[in-house]
Amino acid sequence: MKIKYKILNKNKYVAAILEKNKKPLKLRNIVFNKLKRGQVLVKIIYSGVCKSQIMEIDGLRGKDHFLPHMLGHEGSGIVEGVGPGVKKVKKNDEVILTWIISKGIDGNNNLTCKNLSDNSLINFGKVTTFSNYSVVSENRLVKKPKKLSFKDAAIYGCSVLTGVGLVVNEAKPKHKDVILIIGLGGFGINSLVAIKSLGFLNIYVLDKNLRKKKITDKFGVKFLHITRKNKLDIQKKYNNFFDICYEFSGSTEIIELGFSLIKFKSGKLVFASHPKENEKIKLKPHDLIKGKKILGSWGGGSKPDRDIFRFFNILRKNKYDNLLNKYLKVYRLKDINKAISDLKKGKILRPIIKMDN
Repeated sequence: MKIKYKILNKNKYVAAILEKNKKPLKLRNIVFNKLKRGQVLVKIIYSGVCKSQIMEIDGLRGKDHFLPHMLGHEGSGIVEGVGPGVKKVKKNDEVILTWIISKGIDGNNNLTCKNLSDNSLINFGKVTTFSNYSVVSENRLVKKPKKLSFKDAAIYGCSVLTGVGLVVNEAKPKHKDVILIIGLGGFGINSLVAIKSLGFLNIYVLDKNLRKKKITDKFGVKFLHITRKNKLDIQKKYNNFFDICYEFSGSTEIIELGFSLIKFKSGKLVFASHPKENEKIKLKPHDLIKGKKILGSWGGGSKPDRDIFRFFNILRKNKYDNLLNKYLKVYRLKDINKAISDLKKGKILRPIIKMDN
C-alpha cells in the first residue's frame, strides 16, 4: 500500500537518523504524513541525550529490527498541531516529551516518515526527540510548568523522572539512613539533587571518574573513587554499610558490588542502569535470605502527569536545581554525534541538543 504524504515544507523537518548500528547518526530532511488519531506535531526546542540511545546506537540491546529510525525520548517543545481525538494539549502549548506513558491516546506503533533525499521510509515510535519537529503520541506529552525553562525541561522526560522517582517513589530513605549513589551521570545527579533538597545528610557517591569529585564537593557529600585496583578495598571497608544504594553504572559487576555494600535485614538496592543485553547479575542467595533487597526501576515508578510538577517543586528547594543546571551542556543538532561521544566517554553528565528553529 502506497503511503500518501502531505508535504508542508520540504526543508522544515530535520532529524538525526540511526541508519546502521555503531555508525554516526545522519542528518536527513524528512516529511511526516498527515496527523492521525492521537498524534501531536511538536516543534522541539531542546532534546536530552540518554545512555539508552548509546545502547541503541551500539546495538547493545539485541538485534534492531527497525533500522533506519529516529531516536530520542526526552525533550521540550511547543505544540504545532494536533490530530483527531487529542484533548490533552492544543496548538501553542509548551510541553515536555517523555517515554513514560502518561494520560492521553496511545498512538500507533511503527510509524514512518519519508526521507526526502531518496524517498525511502524512516521508522519512528511514539516519541522521538532528535529532530527539530516530531510527531508524538498524546500520551507521551505533559504540559511544561510555566516557571521551568525549556532548557531545564528537556531532561524532565527521563532523567528527572527516573533519578528523582527512585528517591521519592521507590526506595524512600529515612533521615537517619546512610545513602550511596553509584554512577554520577544523568540519573545519579538528579537523585543527588533530590536527596539534598529533601534534607538528607549521610550521602556518599561512588564513581570511577575522578572528575566527579568536583561535583560532590559542591554538594557537600563524600566521594568514593573506585578503580580496578581498589575495588576489593572498598568492598571490605563498606561491606554491609549502607541502608540504601541507588545504582546507575550500567555494569552488572558494579550492581553486584552495590548489593554487597548494603546492610543485612534492611538494606535496599534499586537500579535503573542499562547493562548489555543478556548479561546476568550474580548474587549470594544467603544475602537475600538475610534480608537484603534488590529491585530494578522502570522510570523511577513515575507518573508524568503527577510527578513532573511535583519533582519540579522538590528540585527548586534550596536552589539545588541551579547546581543541576550547570551540568547540562548544550550542543546543536549538527553536533549531535559529538554530544553522544562526549557522553559515552564520561566527559559530561548530560548533553542536551538545542534545535535550530
